[in-house]
Amino acid sequence: MKSDIQIAQEANMIPINEVCRNFDIDNDYIENYGKYKAKFSEEIFDAVKNNKDGKLVLVTAVNPTPAGEGKTTMTIGLAQGLNKIGIKTAAALREPSLGPCMGIKGGAAGGGYSQVVPMEDINLHFTGDIHAMTTANNLLCAMIDNHIQHGNSLNIDTRNIVFKRAMDMNDRALRNIVTGLGGKMNSVPREDGFIITVASEIMAIVCLCENLADLKERLGKIIVAYDVNSKPVTAKDLKADKAMAVLLKDAIKPNIVQTLENTPAIIHGGPFANIAHGCSSVRATRLALKLFDVVITEAGFGADLGAEKFFDIKCRKAGLKPDAVVLVATVRALKYNGGADKNELSKENIDALKLGISNLEKHIENLQKFKVPTVVALNSFLTDTEDEINFVKERCIKLGADFSISEAWEKGGDGAVDLSKRLIDVFENKKASFKPLYDDILPIKEKIKKVCTEIYGAKDVNYSKKAEREIIKLESLGYSNLPVCIAKTQYSLSDNPLVLGRPEGFDINVKEVNLMAGAGFIAIKTGDIMLMPGLPKNPAAENVDVDESGKITGLF
Repeated sequence: MKSDIQIAQEANMIPINEVCRNFDIDNDYIENYGKYKAKFSEEIFDAVKNNKDGKLVLVTAVNPTPAGEGKTTMTIGLAQGLNKIGIKTAAALREPSLGPCMGIKGGAAGGGYSQVVPMEDINLHFTGDIHAMTTANNLLCAMIDNHIQHGNSLNIDTRNIVFKRAMDMNDRALRNIVTGLGGKMNSVPREDGFIITVASEIMAIVCLCENLADLKERLGKIIVAYDVNSKPVTAKDLKADKAMAVLLKDAIKPNIVQTLENTPAIIHGGPFANIAHGCSSVRATRLALKLFDVVITEAGFGADLGAEKFFDIKCRKAGLKPDAVVLVATVRALKYNGGADKNELSKENIDALKLGISNLEKHIENLQKFKVPTVVALNSFLTDTEDEINFVKERCIKLGADFSISEAWEKGGDGAVDLSKRLIDVFENKKASFKPLYDDILPIKEKIKKVCTEIYGAKDVNYSKKAEREIIKLESLGYSNLPVCIAKTQYSLSDNPLVLGRPEGFDINVKEVNLMAGAGFIAIKTGDIMLMPGLPKNPAAENVDVDESGKITGLF
């Protein structure tokens, strides 16, 4: 069996300009980054503004397990499948982060015969967007410390600086650090730390901004610290916002590549769904809707994280109205949720499936709360038995969800034709009437509780004293009307990664509350979630290599 990278390296790629011409995209609006990658120019947004919007489909999944679910693979396969049946379709994906790529997760370019290419470029530096975000983030940090060094005319309280440095790599040693050591010329010593770039407010702003003017305005609103009188100090106060925008002027332009079947894939932005809002950029999605009849996008991790934030943050902020949701599951993942040993998932186990399907059922129920039709896509494995498949199908239909089996990993677009037809049937016969889970006017705690009780299934929410104080402060500053972005483990509906299936009677524990004024949401940290991941004992980086011809191996 060929590996993903072997399949990708054997792909019959065509020049990206030809991909665009095949889908009626004028090459005058394309800025090439080599032969197979490009960015859209700013001019295209004005050129297509009067085009009718296409249909918008979200791909999400059950809670991730070691068995794998294949959400990105399904997104790409479905885009290929729709083009197979004559529907002009593009995939809209997030950019992979180098942290997981060199850590435990591997790449994020799909798999099998449903991948985006050039896979190595996309998984590594791509067009430099995330590096630009890292640089803009750390310019602001440098200007904070420089301001303090040169007299601190804004009276920044050095014990209350809330904006952290960032890097696009997993490095647990940098979570908590002390800076400014070594004498007076090296600035004022203070506690600081790093977060991974994809969890930074800069990433969120790039993904949620509408244009360059909006980008600058949002950057200026970033609260970097509080002064000695507890008043916010912003990036604009430090006069950092315009220089940051200069660093990001190309990073806000969406990227276009192709799938193995030469289907367009617009890849832009890469926030994680467990520690950020988990969706590709608003600009990419809006542009894709003007260029294609159907746009297939994805949101990170399980529907309790990515899908909830897609609906309650991205769609709310951008005025998007999704037409359908595809919920990805595997028999293997459901059996794991039901207590089956991860080494025994290839064996038929109806008892474990009966227990584990509760996780899928909860996600179906949750998605229905947003008033968008749901199709369950069962990612097929050769070890799935007829009885197991029929059991899952019957439970899905009973809950009012459509059902399809996908073989997109093995067969590419051909393996997603049935799912594609099912989706077209949904468009024609089941009208979406999208509605966010909560209203803007609700107090912060009520928004948090609504997500925790209705989406996660929690009994109640507990707050640390620090979180309580922060909520009171944010409400006094007039920020209670913002949506909440909850950072939570992806492995469980609860905030405990070890609790699988559909837990009940648990509490969610809120540890920290942070305002992302530029992004336009309130970040909530629960459980033991970290904004800077660590590398595993044997990181994926150990297996990555390049030969003298430049051929890369070890990425997956």
